[in-house]
Amino acid sequence: MCELMTIAAAIVFTVIYFRVRRTPAVFTTMLMFWGAALMWSVDCVHSAMEEGLSEMFDLSLKDTLLGCIILAAGLAVFGVLSFFERRRTPVAA
Repeated sequence: MCELMTIAAAIVFTVIYFRVRRTPAVFTTMLMFWGAALMWSVDCVHSAMEEGLSEMFDLSLKDTLLGCIILAAGLAVFGVLSFFERRRTPVAA
């Protein structure tokens, strides 16, 4: 489940970056989620090769909580990056 959640977050931040807001904070968060999605994709392929296709996606509660933690951490990093980005940008009077 954490793989599906990170893929969805990566797609959302990609759409935001290319259609709405091209900022370094969005770009960095997009790359972080794509990296996590790639990492879990490799893990899922490895699990499928060892245990079969039935075990490819783990839909357990623990895996869902792990996905929620990863999403929360990514959004927290996005918030911090956005805060410092806005703080650094001069305000026009």
